[in-house]
Amino acid sequence: MSLRLRKVPTASGATAVQIVTKRHGKLTVIEHLGSAHTPAQLAALEEAGREKINESTGQLALDLDTGGNVSTTSRRRVKGSASRLLIDTIRTAYDRLGFDVVDDEAFFQLVLARLVEPTSKTDSIRVLDELGADAKHRSTFTRCLQRINSDAYRETIAGKCFDYSVATTGISLILYDVTTLYFEAEKEDRLRKVGYSKERRVDPQIVVGLLVDRTGFPLEIGCFEGNKAETFTMIPIVKGFQNRHGVTDMVIVADAGMLSAANLKELDDAGLRFIVGSRQTKAPNDLATFFTWNGTNTDDGQLVDTLTPRATVGLDKNRTLTRAEPVWSPVEHPKAWRAVWQYRRKRAVRDRETLNLQRNRAMRIIDGESKPKAARFVKTKGSTKVFDESSYDKAVGLAGWKGYVTNIEAKVMTAREVVGSYHDLWHVEQSFRMSKTDLRARPIFHRTRDAIEAHLTVVFTALALARFMQEATGLSLKKVITTLRPLREFVGEIDGHELVFPPEVPPNVAELISSVESFGPGPGH
Repeated sequence: MSLRLRKVPTASGATAVQIVTKRHGKLTVIEHLGSAHTPAQLAALEEAGREKINESTGQLALDLDTGGNVSTTSRRRVKGSASRLLIDTIRTAYDRLGFDVVDDEAFFQLVLARLVEPTSKTDSIRVLDELGADAKHRSTFTRCLQRINSDAYRETIAGKCFDYSVATTGISLILYDVTTLYFEAEKEDRLRKVGYSKERRVDPQIVVGLLVDRTGFPLEIGCFEGNKAETFTMIPIVKGFQNRHGVTDMVIVADAGMLSAANLKELDDAGLRFIVGSRQTKAPNDLATFFTWNGTNTDDGQLVDTLTPRATVGLDKNRTLTRAEPVWSPVEHPKAWRAVWQYRRKRAVRDRETLNLQRNRAMRIIDGESKPKAARFVKTKGSTKVFDESSYDKAVGLAGWKGYVTNIEAKVMTAREVVGSYHDLWHVEQSFRMSKTDLRARPIFHRTRDAIEAHLTVVFTALALARFMQEATGLSLKKVITTLRPLREFVGEIDGHELVFPPEVPPNVAELISSVESFGPGPGH
């Protein structure tokens, strides 16, 4: 690839210098070096460009006409450059969230590197050097990872996250979900264990629980053994959050994986309200009255506000004798929870497509076209496998229904509000996607629990900054990084005089920076 320099006049009257290449007959900008307002600045930028071209390609630098403004005998030297706009913008977000209370530059640099180009601790030094961030020594980062745990950085950062959420969104509704993070390791240990993987991997892993507010802003994170069931992760994290901040009144929202009688009882005993996804297998019992009086013909968006048993004991069958559903209250129905069911036509179409695929798979197993394995709708009669037509028909009849279990009375929250609150769960799923993709929390190469916990603290802090900047700018983290990173500040020297000049800042970039500087309640909240 042939690189060369190009000078472009800007709207402000300066001269922008860019490294460009020709691709498919068109000039493509590789890097914007900056904008010069004086001949001396222009000369320094050109020298910087020549050095970059020589370093990256080894080709001879192509001279530019300097218009005779600078003597060719001048002693010119590039002393360095930095993505100062990017570093300063991230630091602004860091300070506005109050994270600067952790007075540790090495920690900030680890978070900065995680945001810009997630990689290993050692390779983070390269990222920081490329940014011009005056990277700390590797041993300094090693000592920082030890301080993260010993000096309770996570608790301090989580406290500031809580303050920010209270000052903005509020914590009346808290969302919880879990994911798994795997390791490039062959052997298990006390923490890293093979267990159920959401990505169907067989590597040692840990289970990570994340608590966020209704916008997806992180509030609490915790890790558990890789073989720990999801249902046993929620209560420790929720109680830790509750004890840390003295919270007594909030609604916990979680998916059906958290639905266990013990979990719901503990939340209720702690005085906390919850909305948890129900399992479709509960629908025939919960919706018995509705089906008795209405059959299977259902309007799109139909809501049924009813009861669901707390334990395996079913509800009173006599309730189907009257058309009206019982109105749940903890006093009148101590052995039941409130259940809200909703039917959606689009969901029914998706459910039936899934059921059809499951039916086809079952038939291939029954016909011997596929190896025998556990599959839905396959049952055994004697030594013969047959299709379970009754179970299939029942599942088709329930297609489109989704249930939500709660201990919030209807006079406090309507059925529609229960459904809407549950659907905010996509925010926590989005935060997990960000941590796995933008921040690359996985795979983890650390071995000890302390190192793993420190790594999660860095990821947790970076996630909070990413959500803050995304909310402030309306742009993805990737877009913020790719917009600011190429705009570099250069430091040059001509005839012994040091010159520092910033890049030309386009209006859209100025607006991005301003939005971060003014967003949220600011330092101290």
